[in-house]
Amino acid sequence: MDFFAHFKIWVLTLCLVFQSGYGFYLPGSYPHNYGIGDTLSVKVNSITSIETEIPFSYYSLPFCKPLEGVKDSAENLGEVLMGDRIENSPYKFKMHTNETDIFLCRTDPLSGDHFQLLKKRIDEMYQVNLILDNLPAIRYAKKESYFLRWTGYPLGIKVQDAYYVFNHLKFTVLVHKYEEANVARVTGTGDGSELIPTVGSGGSELPGYMVVGFEVVPCSVMHDAQSVKNLKPYEKYPSPIKCDPTTVAMLIKENEPIVFTYEVTFEESDIKWPSRWDAYLKMEGSKVHWFSILNSLMVITFLAGIVLVIFLRTVRRDLTRYEELDKEAQAQMNEELSGWKLVVGDVFRAPTNSGLLCVMVGDGVQILGMAVVTVMFAALGFMSPASRGTLIIGMLIFYMILGIAAGYVAVRLWRTIGCGDKKGWVSVSWKVACCFPGIAFLILTTLNFLLWGSHSTGAIPFSLFVVLIFMWFCISVPLTLVGGYFGAKAPHIEYPVRTNQIPREIPAQKYPSWLLVFGAGTLPFGTLFIELFFIMSSIWMGRVYYVFGFLLIVFVLLVVVCAEVSLVLTYMHLCVEDWKWWWKSFFASGSVAIYIFLYSVNYLIFELKSLSGPVSEALYLGYSLLMALAIMFAMGSVGFLSSFWFVHYLFSSVKLD
Repeated sequence: MDFFAHFKIWVLTLCLVFQSGYGFYLPGSYPHNYGIGDTLSVKVNSITSIETEIPFSYYSLPFCKPLEGVKDSAENLGEVLMGDRIENSPYKFKMHTNETDIFLCRTDPLSGDHFQLLKKRIDEMYQVNLILDNLPAIRYAKKESYFLRWTGYPLGIKVQDAYYVFNHLKFTVLVHKYEEANVARVTGTGDGSELIPTVGSGGSELPGYMVVGFEVVPCSVMHDAQSVKNLKPYEKYPSPIKCDPTTVAMLIKENEPIVFTYEVTFEESDIKWPSRWDAYLKMEGSKVHWFSILNSLMVITFLAGIVLVIFLRTVRRDLTRYEELDKEAQAQMNEELSGWKLVVGDVFRAPTNSGLLCVMVGDGVQILGMAVVTVMFAALGFMSPASRGTLIIGMLIFYMILGIAAGYVAVRLWRTIGCGDKKGWVSVSWKVACCFPGIAFLILTTLNFLLWGSHSTGAIPFSLFVVLIFMWFCISVPLTLVGGYFGAKAPHIEYPVRTNQIPREIPAQKYPSWLLVFGAGTLPFGTLFIELFFIMSSIWMGRVYYVFGFLLIVFVLLVVVCAEVSLVLTYMHLCVEDWKWWWKSFFASGSVAIYIFLYSVNYLIFELKSLSGPVSEALYLGYSLLMALAIMFAMGSVGFLSSFWFVHYLFSSVKLD
């Protein structure tokens, strides 16, 4: 059966699947239709804080536990790597049924350890994260004339020297009436499929509803622990509860229990199911974000255009003059020859540590390809925040697959530098497969030991470490070796000129060339520093980042500017008869990573002022260092490959005797 026959069958199968489902939804984002009275179960995620950046399990604190016991929800690899630990909770609702004054539980008297831990977590500003139908609980806080949106709610608050806990939650569930009656009642959510029981009889059904919003208002209410001593969960609290978020009353004391209660209100909303994430994605400062990014893109595009035009005109004029000189007298031509024309016999001389350069370029191509493909899929909506962990999983999958490209580029470059010699291609492939992953593994393992010592849910379990090592050596390494094999089979790139046996002496420079190389990273950094602020805020300040369309534009612009900067600097070095351009072209664009890391330190000092503890700071600096190294490899490979193409094109376009 030929390719087109297979393709037709594949398309037909997809059409049948879509037709049977009456629509198409991205993974993890299926709507769930609930009948009136159906049970809605709230789940809990790890408690988090922008003060420490160390997540902990919800049940590490003295909270109410479900009657059926604590059970983990199915978590994917990306969720575990991000520190998410989703578990069931005792909070339960009935669809479209308002309830008030619901007694949840009365905890055991607080032991000394629990009392001190609770105070510590309140001091560290930990937030409780709840999830209903895959929607995080959102909290609105009024500040002057506008509302701020936050996910989760604070564990408690400190007033003077007293600590108060939020022990009463006022939930508001926004629902939208299900509009399509012909869809089967067996539907799925991101956590799996459930059978929705049919409501009503005699051929008539009550309307179904979809959850389109989940809001919470935390209150601190003084409860009488003795009056609820004999109450069972979900029974009515003996007296009416008034939830006033502006006052606090539930003071925590050692050897005294805490009573937890809640209430829930259902409101019908005009928000349709596909738009239910808009409240999370449209965070405060969105207008500043859009206009700042647009302004940055316009300015940097204008500057890059000027650099490109000047550069092309200069090179074209230089080539034209050189070809005209070839027609003049020999003596006059020798007098006119200068700059890059004099290093024709040395420009393709193998650089020092050429093997390391090939490895770093190969790893850079792999990281660059992974970033481009991941951001493209995210911009198309395949990695929405509704599908937790898919972004991390996508990055891992694309990185492993692109090991083929890494091995191919590194080995072919190795053979080009060695003038076609295939010897050592297996060693180069192995080094490519182990260089950057090895650095990342070392950094992450060190940070993981710190998280293990803190008993944080952010620590990667040992079993997951085994899985990651298996993926590394059983998937990524073989694919890199396959790419290296194809690179060894592919013809190497022929140099347009011959290399002299004796290297030419490089004239003394007025200024250190490396100073200019490292200074070149400022222009690429200017293309992304505004977007970098929002990315850092989403990672470390608990905000949702979902403008991947703009990120894709900024990323493409960054690649273009890195290529241009490296080309310009390579040309400048050749003009002063400096033929050692290989490493300098790599670091000319790769030096943007230095400024990104310095910006990360600046962000830590001025934006994350409250980040407390050496463990939190070590985590921040460790992840920032890993990010900077990945960007150095990726942008360095862009600069080197563009410079290599330019030098090859330049010396193959002139007539040489």
